[in-house]
Amino acid sequence: MTVKTSVSLSDQQAAFARQLVEEGRYASISAVIQHGLDRLQMEREAEMADVAALRAVLQERAKGPFVAMETPGELTRKVMERWRARRELQD
Repeated sequence: MTVKTSVSLSDQQAAFARQLVEEGRYASISAVIQHGLDRLQMEREAEMADVAALRAVLQERAKGPFVAMETPGELTRKVMERWRARRELQD
């Protein structure tokens, strides 16, 4: 089903839409605007999917064990010490 509506465009937008039609990229200015709306809808859906995925990760992470602020630095220090020790054995 198609719904007719009135849309106001700036002079620059109208000129760009006409140029796309004249170049044969779109059949009409309506097709240009429809394509633009389709792109916006796809972008919005992708953003919503990203937010949902992030929300799921955060909710899952909130259930897990929490680590003290010092722990990551301590773990990194230990890994670096082991790495240096292995390099010294290889040299």
